[in-house]
Amino acid sequence: MQKLLLLGDEAIAQGALDAGLSGIYAYPGTPSTEITEFVQNSRQAFENKVRCSWSANEKTAMEAALGMSYAGKRVMVCMKHVGLNVAADPFMNSAITGANGGMIVVAADDPSMHSSQNEQDSRFFGKFAMIPILEPANQQEAYDMVHYGFDFSEKYKIPVLMRIPTRLAHSRSGVERNTARKQNDIALPDNLRQYVLLPAYARKRYSHLLKEQVKYEEESENSQFNRYIDGDDKSRGIIVCGIAYNYLLENYPERKVPFPVLKIGQYPLPKKMIERMLSECTELLILEDGYPFVEEMIKGFLSDAGKVKGRLDGTIPRDGELNPNIVAFALGIEETKGLDIPALMVNRPPSLCSCCPHIDSFNAINEVMAPFTKGRVFSDIGCYTLGALHPFETINSCVDMGASITMAKGATDAGLVPSIAVIGDSTFSHSGMTGLLDAVNDKSPVTVFILDNKTTAMTGGQDSPCNGKIEDICKGVGVEEAHIHVIRPLKKYHKENVKIINEELAYKGVSVIIPRRECVVNINKRTREKIKKANNI
Repeated sequence: MQKLLLLGDEAIAQGALDAGLSGIYAYPGTPSTEITEFVQNSRQAFENKVRCSWSANEKTAMEAALGMSYAGKRVMVCMKHVGLNVAADPFMNSAITGANGGMIVVAADDPSMHSSQNEQDSRFFGKFAMIPILEPANQQEAYDMVHYGFDFSEKYKIPVLMRIPTRLAHSRSGVERNTARKQNDIALPDNLRQYVLLPAYARKRYSHLLKEQVKYEEESENSQFNRYIDGDDKSRGIIVCGIAYNYLLENYPERKVPFPVLKIGQYPLPKKMIERMLSECTELLILEDGYPFVEEMIKGFLSDAGKVKGRLDGTIPRDGELNPNIVAFALGIEETKGLDIPALMVNRPPSLCSCCPHIDSFNAINEVMAPFTKGRVFSDIGCYTLGALHPFETINSCVDMGASITMAKGATDAGLVPSIAVIGDSTFSHSGMTGLLDAVNDKSPVTVFILDNKTTAMTGGQDSPCNGKIEDICKGVGVEEAHIHVIRPLKKYHKENVKIINEELAYKGVSVIIPRRECVVNINKRTREKIKKANNI
């Protein structure tokens, strides 16, 4: 079969296409974005009419995917770990409704917070929902697990969670493809009340979910992705999850580990294999990227929890992602470190692009807010979050998608007036509209800046769902038309913009200011595409 060099994200996408995918739903978020982008750029997806446009947020993506599964089609929904928080309501309930067509939920975790607010481990969500979890160790497994996951989902009529970390999502390896399958035909559930979670039905579905747990455990015991590799030295047993298996092998040049190793790629945990290791080995070392998920559960099996070494007792650092050196230290092997970074290599913090429209917006906000005490500008997640750094130091918060408007509202409720909210156009469509409605209903004296650069810039320039609709959305939720202003964030309009902002700060109600100028990176991207098209490249 054909062999391709793919990112982990791309392996998942190609696996889904080859497994008969009919639709993929997602909101862009690093490190998951490339899964959907791969499908969007795939000739195979185009020829097979795979649905692959972006959703407004992760919740709507999850719900739409559930609808496609209801219709009998194979579907994938993708998000980063914090996106699973947004999708939590339909995700948790999907375990009770179950699936019809195969359904895989991909959550891309970000240990060490390369581009995230926390190190959340999505495996806890899977356990919380009581659904099967897959965790690949490499790109080939990622590809193969998609086929397996769809089959599992359709066999047991349950969604399957696939969890990957940043290093796997964004590293490349050779992947051997399988023969592509056809898409499923439309086929509604046998029981049309399956998805009706009225208490009388939901209780029956929940009871069914509980009974199915035994079958999921049996599947894990016999899974090709859970493997017990015996070793001669029983002084230690090692349990490795997903990508951690690679870090373990890198410490043994011949790839021969002297200790028994239990490689885990599928959950629930294979209890029989764990019990074997507990009975044979003096102590256990748990290697997992993320939270001490397995470690906590295994300690619950034991009367002598001191046998288990890992993140909880400090053998492995509690935060950050794994690497071969951390594993070497835990094994008592001499660490191999690279060269120190020379002192002349000064750390360069991230910054807004030259000519970024947000620069002029922040300069205007700073001038207007100068007479007031600091700490009055609430912001959100996007490129503009860099406004917290030098030289602007404009914004004072970045908590979760959409929190800028609701936090500014809460601050004004507490008496901190004036307060400003700063949110991007894509983030506004993701989670800002409901907060704006709250502010309108309470007549909160909040000035909301919707920074419209006509794209989802931070995650690669995807189309913003509310392009051309922002003013109408604001009117629709009740913002008075007289207090909706579109301004041009350019130096030559600085005085005019400052005047408008000052006037709206004095208004005792909700006002919306929309600084509108296209992202410079997006302009360059469109220009390159035009040139390629003109030259038939």
